[in-house]
Amino acid sequence: MTQPEADGGQALDEASWSHVKETINMLYLAVCQIEATMTDSNKSVDTLTDSFTKLATHTNSVVAQVQDLSKVEELASFKSDLTTTASALNVNINSSIQAFQFYDRVCQRLDHVARSLEKVSQLMSESESIKDPVAWRDLQNKIRDSYTMEAERIMFEYIMRGGSVVDALEIYRHHFNAEEGSPDQDNDEIELF
Repeated sequence: MTQPEADGGQALDEASWSHVKETINMLYLAVCQIEATMTDSNKSVDTLTDSFTKLATHTNSVVAQVQDLSKVEELASFKSDLTTTASALNVNINSSIQAFQFYDRVCQRLDHVARSLEKVSQLMSESESIKDPVAWRDLQNKIRDSYTMEAERIMFEYIMRGGSVVDALEIYRHHFNAEEGSPDQDNDEIELF
C-alpha cells in the first residue's frame, strides 16, 4: 500500500496519523486565528476611538471660534484657524475610514474561521472520512488555499506541524507586521465593504 503524499511531496506517516491529532491542530488553528483577529481588531477600535475624540474636539473648536468672531479684522485669523482645523479633521476622517476597512477585514477573517470549523465538523460527521488522512489533508489544503495573507499561511503551516498557539501567534504577528510595513502589500488588500 502506498502512502498518500502531503503537499510538497512529503509522505504521510499513516502509523502516527490520527484524526484526533488533526482535529486538535485545526482547533488550535481556529484559536490562533481568533486571537490574532481580536488583537488586530482592538487596534482598529482604538484608532476609531481616538479619531472620533479628535473629530469632536476639532468640531467644538470650530464652534467656539465662530461664536467668538465679532469683528471683520478677525476673519483672516479665523480662516487660517479653520483651514488648520479642517486639515486635522481630514486626517482623522481618513484614519476612521481605514479603521472601518480594517474592521471589514476582521469580519472576513472571522468568517473564514467559521467556514473552516464548518468544514471540520462536516468531515468529522462522515464516518468514512473521519479516519481518512487524505480527506484531512484535502481539507487542510482547502483551508490553507483560502488565506490571502502570507502571515496566515505561515501560521497555518506552523500549527499543522504541531506548533504551539503562543508561538504561532508570535510568528503571525512578526510576519503580519512585516507585511504591513512592506511597500508591496498585494497579498493583503483591504476592501471597503
